Amino acid sequence: MNIYTTDLSLAPELDSLKDTSNVNALENEAIYILREVAAQFEKPVLLFSGGKDSITLVRLAQKAFWPAKIPFPLMHIDTGHNFSETIEFRDRLVEELGVELIIRKVQDSINQGKVKEESGRYASRNSLQTTTLLDAIEEFKFDACVGGARRDEEKARAKERIFSVRDDFGQWDERNQRPELFDMLNGQIELGQNVRVFPISNWTELDVWSYIQEEHIEIPSIYFAHRRKTFLRDGMIWSADDNIVFREENEAVEERMVRFRTVGDMSCTAAVLSDAISIDKVVSEIRDSSISERGARIDDKRSEAAMEKRKQQGYF
Repeated sequence: MNIYTTDLSLAPELDSLKDTSNVNALENEAIYILREVAAQFEKPVLLFSGGKDSITLVRLAQKAFWPAKIPFPLMHIDTGHNFSETIEFRDRLVEELGVELIIRKVQDSINQGKVKEESGRYASRNSLQTTTLLDAIEEFKFDACVGGARRDEEKARAKERIFSVRDDFGQWDERNQRPELFDMLNGQIELGQNVRVFPISNWTELDVWSYIQEEHIEIPSIYFAHRRKTFLRDGMIWSADDNIVFREENEAVEERMVRFRTVGDMSCTAAVLSDAISIDKVVSEIRDSSISERGARIDDKRSEAAMEKRKQQGYF
């Protein structure tokens, strides 16, 4: 089975189509943003994690530039603590689409002494990605990094513009953002600056899943309910299938039916109980959910301003 359906013959006419649903309107907006990236920047890159949001971005980029190939590379900042299902899917997708994939590893940053491995019960490499990302931006001289962040995920992301200017050090200043009136996007930057671009900023988790459903997009199996060895900690369900997450002796392992709503590092991403084994069932589950998507991310719970602090330091 192909990861994507391949009939994109109508893609060039997307701008002229009358919106028939909210998802279609969001798709048109995202395609417009991606084309603006190609028009305004010299060396853009699409940040790809293998998660549902970046997979959706790849699909949108396909449509934006069809019948040509995606005109910029994909880049994955590999923490070394990724779920195996995500990495396997990443490699298969890249091979099928024939796009360039750049991989830069957090482990290399650790080996070079640029960052220090965390230790303890909640040790994670999530925040360490920032240094690896900024080094890669400098190495390849990227002036725009396209990411899959959405405003509904977290309050710091809700404040950020679609074209988010970062300074010479990759830092974000929420008090110094450009106005974005109507569909006017300003990509002019000074030497040393770069821009983070968020084409699906206005999408919700449900919008993403509705689009995946409508477009018949394949995603990693980890997003669907499956039996997995897990343990409980602080009211959250953690994977026990690996040696990445430190588990104490009194934390009993039990096999549960779970899925992952958001896919980050194994060290900071918890599962949720679920019986949703198909996209239709996932969509129904999300409609009925009263818990936010990133409620299963321990890295966002370190402080009330955890995400904002990471962004100010250059995070995605």
